[in-house]
Amino acid sequence: MNFGIIRALAAKDLSLYFRNKFYALITVFGLITYIIIYFVMPSTVNESLKVGLYAQVVPPVFELIPEEGLVIDMVESEEALISAVTEGKYAAGIALPADILDKLAQGLKPLITLYFTADAPVEVKDAIEVMMTELAYLQTGQPLAIETSAEILGPDKIGEQIPTRDRMRPLFAIVLLMFETMGLASLISEEVEHGTLQALLITPMTVTDLFAAKAIMGIGLAFGQVVLFMAIVGGLSSQPLIMLTALFLGGILVTGVAFLVASLAKDMMSVMAWGVVVIIALSVPAFGILFPGTITGWVKVLPSYYLVDTVHQVASFDAGWGDIWSNLLILTGFNAAFVAAGIMALRRKLQ
Repeated sequence: MNFGIIRALAAKDLSLYFRNKFYALITVFGLITYIIIYFVMPSTVNESLKVGLYAQVVPPVFELIPEEGLVIDMVESEEALISAVTEGKYAAGIALPADILDKLAQGLKPLITLYFTADAPVEVKDAIEVMMTELAYLQTGQPLAIETSAEILGPDKIGEQIPTRDRMRPLFAIVLLMFETMGLASLISEEVEHGTLQALLITPMTVTDLFAAKAIMGIGLAFGQVVLFMAIVGGLSSQPLIMLTALFLGGILVTGVAFLVASLAKDMMSVMAWGVVVIIALSVPAFGILFPGTITGWVKVLPSYYLVDTVHQVASFDAGWGDIWSNLLILTGFNAAFVAAGIMALRRKLQ
């Protein structure tokens, strides 16, 4: 490889990229906007659960409920309880029957009515049901004093909840990376359309030099931008070496995807069309982090899942190499496949 030629081509591509007013504006405006959104959003999370309780007779065991993390308010009637839960005043409502103590003393299972809103998280429903089962056991000393069903979804992160803005860091990171896909793909597609690349290949420059220059420009631009963002929003405060490695692999991924998009696109509009589809598809795993439980296991077929999961685990839970090495290994495999496929596809297009 001729490193002088590669350096000149990379500098030329970077200059042409920022001469495009659309991509120059999107790059700078997007970075600033995401940083502002991050700092405007709440930096804390409220982990307390507020529950309404209606009971003519309150079992003594309710005094054993720890005050931290759970607030129980007495409500004057069951109708008032239903109304308060419906209005969102309480995350859940509990209505105890008047004869609850008598039935528990006789070994019978009293009917305890729990009220939730239609959009109440599954985790809240499970937590209330488990709490009532445990209280009945403490009151009677007998298991299954009431009948409940509990389903735990996802990892138990009680006490480790993170603010929404920190959940959005992987989403911002993947969007910043993916927009560089469109920029590099547009640059390559335009050069193919105008015959610039074909003309360059007539010079002493080799195909290897050409792709090396494009890769350096694409990876450098994507990696530099996302590192700057993560540094400002605190994403590099925990395990910086792991985070930088993951983001660098992310830069390689979007460069390989850009080669594929450029090989498929015929002009600027088709680059935009393919680019939007790619951005939406590769952003799906980030929405799974933002809204836990909304995405199922199929998302692991997307290469961006392993980048998003690594960024989230490292930035939010201080994950180490032993926790995410498999993510990085799989992401590296995807990178090799995408870059190789992109180069092969572009070679065919240039022939």
